[in-house]
Amino acid sequence: MIYVVATLTIKPGTLDHLREPAAACIAETRKEAGCISYELFASLADPERLVFIEKWETREALTAHSKQPHLKAWRDASGPHLVSRSIEIVHPEKVEEF
Repeated sequence: MIYVVATLTIKPGTLDHLREPAAACIAETRKEAGCISYELFASLADPERLVFIEKWETREALTAHSKQPHLKAWRDASGPHLVSRSIEIVHPEKVEEF
């Protein structure tokens, strides 16, 4: 089992533009083989900080997720509103950072 922590910083005032595309991506991702959980949280202290917390059965399932059309749709919708993004993939034996 692996975890993903994806932290996004968005442009001020753009959260409302991201709610619908995020909800659509989350709903479809939860149907994917190997997805154990997929949650999005907004920081209470910083309204421009969003955090996806994901749990996957295998790295291969996560790799398959990265090729899904609903993830591409999310990236296309969120791209113009992003300031930065960091992704950590936490394995039992290591952490990958992007």
